[in-house]
Amino acid sequence: MQTLESLSDALDTAGDIKSIVRTMKALSAASIRQFEQAEAALGDYAQTIDLGLTALLQDRRDRGLSLPRTGSEDSSRTALIVIGSERGLCGRYNETVTRHALDRIEERDTLLAVIGLRAAARLEAAGHGVDTLFTLPGSAAGLSDLVQSVIVQSDRWQREDGIGRIRVIHNRREGRTLAKPVERQLLPLPDAYLKSLLDAPWPRPGLPFFRMSPPALLSWLVQQRLFVSLYRALAEALASEHATRLAAMQGAERNIEERRADLMQIYRVKRQETITRELMDVISGFEAASTGDD
Repeated sequence: MQTLESLSDALDTAGDIKSIVRTMKALSAASIRQFEQAEAALGDYAQTIDLGLTALLQDRRDRGLSLPRTGSEDSSRTALIVIGSERGLCGRYNETVTRHALDRIEERDTLLAVIGLRAAARLEAAGHGVDTLFTLPGSAAGLSDLVQSVIVQSDRWQREDGIGRIRVIHNRREGRTLAKPVERQLLPLPDAYLKSLLDAPWPRPGLPFFRMSPPALLSWLVQQRLFVSLYRALAEALASEHATRLAAMQGAERNIEERRADLMQIYRVKRQETITRELMDVISGFEAASTGDD
């Protein structure tokens, strides 16, 4: 049976939880903006890399060479990178991306790398062991270090594990959909992408000169393109994660407000019953005393 004291404690607890939820909402809103700005800030650098590839590809065409190979031709083995979350309270965010990843694991020898403990746990529960696990940073400042670690690991995959193709799967905000799974091929660079650069008009009258050997320049540009693609994927994924968490916290806040309203109504009724009972006791006592005097 609920008492006034227990109802009062429940109201205080609901208020404390609401305060925590509001704080998490504020943090998620700030984080969304942070990662969106980080992704947008990479735009000029991405354009510079595209221009470098355009100059190199058009130079190759002038020399009668075909499109270059940007991946290993000796193996068709695939490495799949799945980006999930490090923390919970983000709705079905991890379920969405892992379900998409499970549909894309074509062979048992697919090398599986996961960024985020929550997604790794779901994939392992589904029977797919994680070969490499990375930890997500807490802010945009840690994105570059994580991307460099993944690039170093991807180079090791190609040299030691015979990986010929690297793909990434992550969630992205799209319209009102807060977590839509998308897939990108990181290596080799898609032929459609290279052809679009080859046919792109150069913004100046003549192509630039370069002294670095074409193979070395191509390798460097591909690595920088890989950096850009991974950085954007992580920034989009983290913005999507915090948007999903913000939506979850908004729903939780509504539920808490409804629960507090119900508790407050019960508290008022209980308080009124207590006051009424106490008044009845006083009246009964007064009547008994008056009868005794008579």
